[in-house]
Amino acid sequence: MSVRVRRVHEPPEPEDGVRVLVDRLWPRGLTKEAARVDEWPKELTPSTGLRRWYHAEDRPFEEFRGRYEAELAAPGAAGALDRVRELAGKGPVTLLTASRHPERSHAAVLARLLGG
Repeated sequence: MSVRVRRVHEPPEPEDGVRVLVDRLWPRGLTKEAARVDEWPKELTPSTGLRRWYHAEDRPFEEFRGRYEAELAAPGAAGALDRVRELAGKGPVTLLTASRHPERSHAAVLARLLGG
């Protein structure tokens, strides 16, 4: 499986494959045409409470990852994760996030779970 993480504001590349936005809110200042998002499974995003907890202070990424993985076990999130896993089994998938530090974001957790 080929899964990678990119910032949604970066221009699309041919090797992106299926472009999956994994943020709950649409990124500011970005048109849908420019983003070229193929899928937007909001069930894969961290809960508002978890997102606020993580960004409220300098929280450890490892603790965030554990809490987020627990949320991904819920039926809706697990089904959405299976859908993206299925897409990744057919070709490249790029997880898109507006996070300034994608390597310490929920997108990195998803990529690891998907084998990226």
